[in-house]
Amino acid sequence: MKIANNKFQNSTVLVIFGWLLFFVLVPNILVVAVSFLTRDGSDFYKLPFTLENYAHLFDPLYAQVMWNSLYMSGIATLICLIVGYPFAFILTKMPAKYRPLLLFLVVLPFWTNSLIRIYGMKIFLGVRGILNNTLMSLGLIDSPMRILNTETAVIIGLVYLLLPFMILPLYSAIDKLDGRLLEAAKDLGASGFHRFTKIILPLTMPGIVAGCLLVLLPAMGMFYVADLLGGAKVLLAGNIIKSEFLISRNWPFGAALSIGLTLLMALLIFIYWRTSKLLNKKMELE
Repeated sequence: MKIANNKFQNSTVLVIFGWLLFFVLVPNILVVAVSFLTRDGSDFYKLPFTLENYAHLFDPLYAQVMWNSLYMSGIATLICLIVGYPFAFILTKMPAKYRPLLLFLVVLPFWTNSLIRIYGMKIFLGVRGILNNTLMSLGLIDSPMRILNTETAVIIGLVYLLLPFMILPLYSAIDKLDGRLLEAAKDLGASGFHRFTKIILPLTMPGIVAGCLLVLLPAMGMFYVADLLGGAKVLLAGNIIKSEFLISRNWPFGAALSIGLTLLMALLIFIYWRTSKLLNKKMELE
């Protein structure tokens, strides 16, 4: 029995290693290699090697797109945090028998393709959509609001798709809180605000960091959200990468954009890691 278990474990590890090798590592190495090649009209790329593709990343046009992507993704992440944190906190206070149902409702949207959900959001936000019709019937507005084809619509779409990715790690972090710490702080005269800032917030910081990363990083590449809700004037980094590969057929520059976006994401992860580490040191000193 023990030998059979060892064989099964070894086989599982081998399959996972092979999957990661051929479908993760090798494709990424190819993307890095292509990013240093020269554009070719017929074969997509050719020798010689060049750094020109990376030099184009500092073009003001592409730098502005990257900044807009980071700006809109950051706002969407902040909104998800503001909405998701109290929701997750309330969820942990619900009776245990209702929590599985509520968590099921949180992940239920994943059962529907995200592209279909964005089409539904497009109908909802349209000039003659449900939102405008409801507000006009209530007398809150006199004429329809134009939300589509704006940055606001893109941010709403990102929040709509990515909010569960914020709620789930926050719920996991808050659920692990030791209630005895809060009771002790309350007995010692700490106010609700101080209990939150000195105990709850620092102890749930790993969930906050994880949730922010799970929202911020995918948001910058969701080109179909910008295509459907933002129109031609609102672009994310993913839109430029898609255009370079599928329309301009400039694979080397598209690969360089992908690597640049990956490096930017890695930088953000490093900043979050350093920030959380400094906060933990501060807590230990206090």
